[in-house]
Amino acid sequence: MPVDRDKVARTTAVLAFHKVGDPPDDGWETWNYIDSETFEAHLQLLHDECYHILDLHTFLGGLQSPSILPERSALLTFDDGYQSMLSIAQPILSRFGVPSVCFVPTNYVGGHNTWDFGNEPKEPICDWDELRELHRCGVVIQSHSVSHRSFSEFDAGSLDYELKESKDRLEEELGTTIDALAFPYGDNGIDPDVTDAALAAAGYRAAFLYKGGVFDLPTRTPFRITRVPMGPDTNLLDLLGGVR
Repeated sequence: MPVDRDKVARTTAVLAFHKVGDPPDDGWETWNYIDSETFEAHLQLLHDECYHILDLHTFLGGLQSPSILPERSALLTFDDGYQSMLSIAQPILSRFGVPSVCFVPTNYVGGHNTWDFGNEPKEPICDWDELRELHRCGVVIQSHSVSHRSFSEFDAGSLDYELKESKDRLEEELGTTIDALAFPYGDNGIDPDVTDAALAAAGYRAAFLYKGGVFDLPTRTPFRITRVPMGPDTNLLDLLGGVR
C-alpha cells in the first residue's frame, strides 16, 4: 500500500551556531566557539542520520505544506555574522555542498560584537561586501534585528522599528528578500502574541527562538520556531533522538 505523505511525521532540526573556529589570540574560549573539526563532525552526523539539509526557501515552504519535506530535515543557522563565517564556516559548508542561513544585526555590520563586551572576546562582524560574498556562496542572510537588544525591552514603536528597519536595510544592501528573523538571546518579547502580530505586519514569514530542541511539523506558529543551540560539547546524536 502506498504511503500517504501528508500523514508522515516531519522532524526538523534547526541548529543554531555562533562561531566556527578558534578565539582570537587575545581572546578566550567560550561555549559559543566550535572548532572546525567538531563542526565538520556535526555535518557528517546529519548526513549519516539521513537528515536532508534544507535551504531557507524550502524550509519556509515546509512550514505551510509539511508534506513537501522529507521525513527528517535540518536547517543550519548562524547568529551575528562573524567574519569567521566567511573564512572558516563557509568553506566547510561548501565542501559538504549544503546551504545555510546567517542572521545579522544591522547596526553592527562592519563593526564588532560590542553587545557581548566582557562576556565574549571581541570579534569582527562581516561588512556589507563580505555579506554579499556569503550570499553569493549560498548563505542566505536574514535579520537579527537592528540593535541586538532583547525584545522584552521594546515598546510597540521600538519593536516595529527593529523589525522594519533591519528588514529594509538588508533588502536594500543585499538585493534579496528578508523573510526570517532570529530573536537576539532567543527573547521574543514580553507578549509573544504582540510580537507575532508585528512580525506578520512587517512581512516576515518565520522567526526563530534560541532553545527548545528538535520539533515536528506542522507547528502552531511560524514565529516561535525552536532551535538546537550548538556548542563544543553538544551531543547532537542524543538531541536528534539517537536513531540509527
